[in-house]
Amino acid sequence: MKLARTLLIMLGGLSMLWASGAAWVHAQAYPSKPIRFIVPWPPGGGADIMSRLINQPLGDALGQQVIIDNRGGAAGNIGAELAAKSPADGYTIVFAYSGTHSVNPHIYRKMPFKESDLAPVIQLASVPQVVVVHPSLPVKNIRDLIAVVKARPGQLSYASSGNGAINHLAGELFKMRTATDIVHVPYKGGGPAAVALLSGEVGMIFGEPASMIGYLKAGKLRALAVTSAKRALSLPELPTMAESGVAGYDVTSWNGILVPAGTPREIIARLNAELNKLIATPAMRDKMIGLGYEPAGGTPEKFGEFIRAELAKWAPVVKAANVRVD
Repeated sequence: MKLARTLLIMLGGLSMLWASGAAWVHAQAYPSKPIRFIVPWPPGGGADIMSRLINQPLGDALGQQVIIDNRGGAAGNIGAELAAKSPADGYTIVFAYSGTHSVNPHIYRKMPFKESDLAPVIQLASVPQVVVVHPSLPVKNIRDLIAVVKARPGQLSYASSGNGAINHLAGELFKMRTATDIVHVPYKGGGPAAVALLSGEVGMIFGEPASMIGYLKAGKLRALAVTSAKRALSLPELPTMAESGVAGYDVTSWNGILVPAGTPREIIARLNAELNKLIATPAMRDKMIGLGYEPAGGTPEKFGEFIRAELAKWAPVVKAANVRVD
């Protein structure tokens, strides 16, 4: 009897060793082919810029190509749904954005995926938005802007990267805090929205710095303030909205990486480790900050908690703004 019990214990220990060894071998073998990186936005916007900043160095670190697959539409829902329905084998990763994962569940009556369909890997960055106007608008600061808008109610329009996008909510929150009337014009991503502002099709935008900084440096557009509670690392000369007289205003986007739920934990750990190392390098930090991204990093668990907190944070804002899609 004792011998049988001893043999069972030994077999159990061996099976545990085999399982852990198999996981280690699996992690070491991964990846053995290119990885698809779904970006749920068109080329040219902030999500696309950030993704192209990291895809090649991540591929170098993993020893395989990381190929960007732009799948824009429905404020990020189309690309996120595609990722959620992809095989959970580590060969599909998806760019995660605050609008898609914190705001959309509150504004879409029917979401095409559940947050539990995806697993967190890492928060890449927080992203203060920047208030930018066309040079033809005779304003130099937020106080000027409020005065002009109040003198011309319903005549000025602002662009966003789509209904329910974080910069759409930023605009609605601005209207609420300043009692102004500005017309919202949604576009299919940050790139098209920036082009619309450049052409004068719209008068202003609450945009991601990455899609604005080049135009600002060239003098083609004018920045007035940042939307975060504190000044942005990339544009420290710009005041916050609160400093500009709009009390209680704070809108900060974020982005990160998710994978289909069920992806092996050792693969998530490998991706997390490589991405943490990547965004911690001085060269990458400088590039990110120069484009308006403030590096974050951390564990998958920390990112999961953050997403849940952000989901709760935006619920009352969406309700107060009465933003609904479909």
